[in-house]
Amino acid sequence: MSVIEAIRSRRSVKKFTDRPVSKSDIEALLDVAVMAPNHRMTQPWRFIVLGPVARRKFGAVLGGRKARKLEDPAAAAALRDRVTEEHGALPALIAVGMHLNENPEIREEDYAATWMAIQNMTLAAQEMGLGSHIKTGAVMDDPATRDALAVGDDTRILAMIELGEPAEMPAPKSRATATEKTRWLS
Repeated sequence: MSVIEAIRSRRSVKKFTDRPVSKSDIEALLDVAVMAPNHRMTQPWRFIVLGPVARRKFGAVLGGRKARKLEDPAAAAALRDRVTEEHGALPALIAVGMHLNENPEIREEDYAATWMAIQNMTLAAQEMGLGSHIKTGAVMDDPATRDALAVGDDTRILAMIELGEPAEMPAPKSRATATEKTRWLS
């Protein structure tokens, strides 16, 4: 599969089979992630591969955040438990963070570089026949998430990447063409 084919065929996969993702496959994805362009070679990315216990712990944090939005205590508990179990059952889950440089300019460059590392991982996963789903949001900065992932104040969690063999591939979403988003200046 070419890079262009991987880009065009990659989707956010929401349902995976039960087949585990091997340690060697995860290591291969991490090896291509660190090949991302990186100004000043700060290599800011940090990866945390979550095993079943850690996945459940993160799922409990996420489920708890979602449950707080419900008024019915029984419904809230059921939602928290469901999200916990769903995360425990994921074939693979990788937290991607970045080291927080004290210099704001470098920190911005490192943010971009870490997202390029994430893109490398998801495109390589596509080539390997694995689906991926990048998750972001306020939960990334929740102290309970930071505790579950055992990260210090010098690291910002940017995303959680769910990985596995796709149980189904979503249809492509409609997108504007590049022409619609491009201006040419002389």
